[in-house]
Amino acid sequence: MTDIPSNIKRQAMDRNFQPSVRIGKTGVTDNLVEEIIGQLRKRKIVKIKINKGIYERDDKILVWEHLAKETSSILVLARGNVGVLWSK
Repeated sequence: MTDIPSNIKRQAMDRNFQPSVRIGKTGVTDNLVEEIIGQLRKRKIVKIKINKGIYERDDKILVWEHLAKETSSILVLARGNVGVLWSK
């Protein structure tokens, strides 16, 4: 497990930090992964929201793990329908 800097954790939990990517009814696509990679290159941290009803509760953690692997990033926060990925 990678140590995540406290400033990254703080930013991930900040209520003012709005999701910049939404996962809709089409689910996780190659285009979505490319969008996340592009945003991680620019900002290093991306907040993602899954629309309600798209995935079951247990499947969401699998989605976050898959996105972290595909984007070579680290999952900082996964709470409900919201996840935050960070790239070093």
